[in-house]
Amino acid sequence: MNTDKFQYSTLTDKKDIQHLGSILEQCFIMSSGDSEIYIPRIGVDKLRAIYQNQQVVGGLAIIPMGQWWGGECVPMTGIAAVGIAPEYRGSGAAIALIEKTIQELYQQEVPISVLYPATQRLYRKAGYEQAGSYCTWEISTENIQVREKPLPLQPVDPKNHLIFHNLYQQQAKFTHGYLERHSAIWQGLTQPDSRETVYGYLMGDKDQPQGYIIFTQERTQNTTVLSVRDWTMLTNAAVRTFWTFIANHRSQIDKVRWKSSVIDSLTLLLPEQTAKIAHHQRWMLRIINLVKALEMRAYPPGVSAELHLAVKDDLLPANNGKFILSVANSRGKVTQGGKGELQLDIKGLAPLYTNLFSPQQLQLTGKLQATETALLAATQIFAASSPGMVDFF
Repeated sequence: MNTDKFQYSTLTDKKDIQHLGSILEQCFIMSSGDSEIYIPRIGVDKLRAIYQNQQVVGGLAIIPMGQWWGGECVPMTGIAAVGIAPEYRGSGAAIALIEKTIQELYQQEVPISVLYPATQRLYRKAGYEQAGSYCTWEISTENIQVREKPLPLQPVDPKNHLIFHNLYQQQAKFTHGYLERHSAIWQGLTQPDSRETVYGYLMGDKDQPQGYIIFTQERTQNTTVLSVRDWTMLTNAAVRTFWTFIANHRSQIDKVRWKSSVIDSLTLLLPEQTAKIAHHQRWMLRIINLVKALEMRAYPPGVSAELHLAVKDDLLPANNGKFILSVANSRGKVTQGGKGELQLDIKGLAPLYTNLFSPQQLQLTGKLQATETALLAATQIFAASSPGMVDFF
């Protein structure tokens, strides 16, 4: 498909910004004027547009963040609000927009990029692949049955979200796939819309809190729900306090929902397996700069191994070829060359990098081909907990 007919650019003209806002409102079934809240929150400088004949036909937002892998934060750019005007869908505008964004990110030396796909086919064409989970869990308040509260709770105004940042960072560092959040994500978590109230509580001593919870409450025709927007718990006492606090809402609240990964350790404290995943979605990741992506993350302590990769990337030539990943003392070093014992394209590298699937599972599904020696090395190098995220963008 010929994408040369499209031009990729930042936006400076007010009319073009408004037009892109209208496109996004239509694409994402937003209320009229919602883009006037979203765009300033993200920043006009973070918008990118695709033009045809000097007409904006679509665009997206790039969100500079970081993502925690192995206890190290790797610079990451999130892709959000990808929208193409309906009359231009199927014209090649979408793939042109994504590919040109990836090329821009490579020029900026960004190691990795993450997005939530509306359709996987488009993003797979550009080198993205499934890489981690985003889940909504649900339980009846009657089924929690935790009746102890070791820590006091201190109500705080969630709008002052700086009070939560340090606590969140402590949890994020050791949670495979968590974000180094952009300010827009914090604002989205803590600022209510016109129909809701957002509540925040610190757990423990106000000077040395051990966690926090941010939530909303909703009454529908059939039920009442407490929705946990964000949470951090750094100690066992905080986890027990969390469950007791939620259970104590049972006289008015029927259900509680919270965000977590597929494997959620919070549920271990529940007396029965009554918590269920109500919604499960996988986000996608692309390796933008192979060398930086592999060298900037951390690896399991005690692993000393060498992995010989042969990678194919049709969009970014610098990622093509043979590479040796040498791991020792939790760090990786990449050099060009080697035996190419593990062969894969740039898409297949994403779920290997995050450990969403094991090397054996990726070989079984045709995402890579490797010798037994390379499979063993890859299993040791990329061993980690199931990758997850609690933020949607």
